[in-house]
Amino acid sequence: MKKLIVTLFFCLPIMVLAQLRKGLVTDKYGIPIDGVTISLRHADSTLAVQLSKMGLFSFSQPLKGNYFLALKAIGYKDITKMLELPIDSLTIIMTSDEKTLAQVTVSASKPVIVRKIDRVIFNVENSIVASGTTVWDALAKAPGVQTKFDGGITANNKGAVIYMDDKPIRLSGEDLAAYLRSLPSDNIAKIEIIANPTARYDAQGGAVINIISKKPKGDGYNVVLSGGYTRSTFNSYNPSVVFNYRKDRWNVYGSYGYSHRKKDHTENEYVIFDSPGSYSDWRNEKSGIRLGNANSYKIGADYNITKQQVIGILVNGYNGTSNRPNNTLTAIFNNRAPLPDSILRTQNVSNGKASQYSFNFNYKIKLDTNGRNINLDLDYVPYQNENSQQVDTYGILANGNPLLNQYHIFTPSNQNIDIYSGKVDYMDKFWKKWTFESGLKYSSIRTRNRFDFYNNPITGPELVNGRSDKFEYAENIAAIYASMSGDLGKWSFEGGLRGEYTLTNGKSIALNTNNQNNYFKVFPTLFVVYNVNKDNEVKLTYNSRISRPEYWRLNPFKSYTSPYTYLEGNPALQPAFIYKGELGYTYKQQYNISFYLRRVVDYFSNITVQDNSSKIFYDTQRNLDLSQEIGFSASFPIKLAKWWEINNYVQSSYRQEKSGYLQARYDYHVWGIYLSSNHAFTINKARGLKAEISAWYSSPTIQGIYQLSKLYDVSAGMSKSVLESKGTLRFSVNDISYSNVYRINVNYQNQRNGFTEKSDTRSATLSFSYRLGGNPTAARKRPSASEEEKKRTQ
Repeated sequence: MKKLIVTLFFCLPIMVLAQLRKGLVTDKYGIPIDGVTISLRHADSTLAVQLSKMGLFSFSQPLKGNYFLALKAIGYKDITKMLELPIDSLTIIMTSDEKTLAQVTVSASKPVIVRKIDRVIFNVENSIVASGTTVWDALAKAPGVQTKFDGGITANNKGAVIYMDDKPIRLSGEDLAAYLRSLPSDNIAKIEIIANPTARYDAQGGAVINIISKKPKGDGYNVVLSGGYTRSTFNSYNPSVVFNYRKDRWNVYGSYGYSHRKKDHTENEYVIFDSPGSYSDWRNEKSGIRLGNANSYKIGADYNITKQQVIGILVNGYNGTSNRPNNTLTAIFNNRAPLPDSILRTQNVSNGKASQYSFNFNYKIKLDTNGRNINLDLDYVPYQNENSQQVDTYGILANGNPLLNQYHIFTPSNQNIDIYSGKVDYMDKFWKKWTFESGLKYSSIRTRNRFDFYNNPITGPELVNGRSDKFEYAENIAAIYASMSGDLGKWSFEGGLRGEYTLTNGKSIALNTNNQNNYFKVFPTLFVVYNVNKDNEVKLTYNSRISRPEYWRLNPFKSYTSPYTYLEGNPALQPAFIYKGELGYTYKQQYNISFYLRRVVDYFSNITVQDNSSKIFYDTQRNLDLSQEIGFSASFPIKLAKWWEINNYVQSSYRQEKSGYLQARYDYHVWGIYLSSNHAFTINKARGLKAEISAWYSSPTIQGIYQLSKLYDVSAGMSKSVLESKGTLRFSVNDISYSNVYRINVNYQNQRNGFTEKSDTRSATLSFSYRLGGNPTAARKRPSASEEEKKRTQ
């Protein structure tokens, strides 16, 4: 308190001593420098001290005279400059101090979890249990984020769009999971969970998860090397490198990661076919291996044409292969007999390879020193996927005789997607505290899919035209948005509108269908914050979003996994619309509680269907009527000691799902709760010895007709700084109790089925990372024009 009073005492005289209306501090490339300590002195007295905000500072006072302005920032040479006031504006250029950068020692680390008013930040580089593995594994450790067995990702029970460095990843489902498993988590700085995205984000998805990668920054050459070895049932490993070279007007950066993943996979499934005069209980025991190898890489370059203009190119690439051998033993019990009447043995081998490239061109110009700028992005994203599946089924009767009708099929398929997109954004600042943003975007997507079905008897493959198909899908989206944010006394506002016009067309050759759709929707967003005082603030938010089906959900191909089971998409699937309002309270910028209401209309989901007469069981997609929930969430960090930091989070809701389905209706209600707690320990600060324990729990819930059982996870780890703090050695154990196991049941009308799936989540990881050169920090963020389409590809 005494320090605060003394500081105020020395700062108040500046109100009548000097006049500097507007100042800007930049580096030699014209990039504003944040957090510069700026002191205004007269004779031997320091009159005021402040930190630059986005490079801007000001001292607005009425008197004239000679004063000294001193500027200090880590990594830059100190500057002392004499001024003759008054001056309307001033620009100061600071030069980097390589000697200072080499001698800097970071004595404080970021918290593992930081909660802000509009997002939650999970600092992966400071989390032991999330480091040394893959980005997919790290996502599962982020608060409120759950990764699904089928590649789905949710944030706070909402479907999430995945971004990488402010650019969406244009993959979905199992391909998205495979790509994220190819990225070492040691290449990631942090993960941002944005529950209520603003108007500048595409309207797609209930939430946004933005993965921020490490990009070494600083003059000269910088490299970060890392690698991890994971032992579960089998071995997995993932080496990687991140590099950066910055000199004069140029900045070149990139990364490469390789992932070898081998996991055990087991699943127990039941289907009860019950119809008048017939009762049959099918029990499936599946066992297999998930083997994948992937390369991910990135290369980018920025060139500062002038202090106000910069151009850049960025290329991302991903190449992956997968192999999935499975053996399924199906025991069939008819008429409630204690012993099976017959047994089916199915061998299923699936091989695939996928490649995706992303080419981005960026141009940005600063129109003045107040923050007015224009940003242009052009993107091209080609994607290819090839897959082949061999299914062989052999049947044995109870007496040991083989069934006469054996089943052998071969089904190759391929998918090609081309995405073109462009956007332009404009930003302006006025009245000192207000910001205006607007922009235009257009994207065009073309997908071409081919699926061939071969009977594969002893004589050789025979093409079945009736079960083969070609499917083409085109989507065009034009968007416009505008938003404004600023402060008015104790009030802070941000409001925006985004309009999107969508035109789609899906054609199936075999089905002879042509599904067309076009619509224009407006998506409003509103954020209002009232600062009661320095410790208390109240916020109100509202936004609406859209959830468009991923492309694989629209594909009508029937992919058989046995003679009696298959998967298919639905080309007639419609988008869902999401509406959410939230009222929250924050104490001391740390403790948060909020109450929310969310409503999803026409939401879509995969649905299992069983035909009790033919004994066919399949998975398809369809729109359901309504999903809504009311609930609250709270976060409360606790620091029990200087060496013990705790972050706790709880979310509870009352959920309702209702829809018409199979000539009937359901109306389900359920209470649910999600809990997470992260404990970070500094055991020996001088020696860089740390530990971490992370745990979460998700109660039973519902999704359409699915009843999901509880899930929970406990993980722990330790880390040690080595090699003069340039290296870090980590050891962690994940899902110690092996409780992250999916159990789903259906009991609706004449549908009775369910499964339990174990994905080898219990593992131990040993990892190491080493830094050459400067400290890794985030480089220039460049959200590309392809803002959301990539994540929906397959």
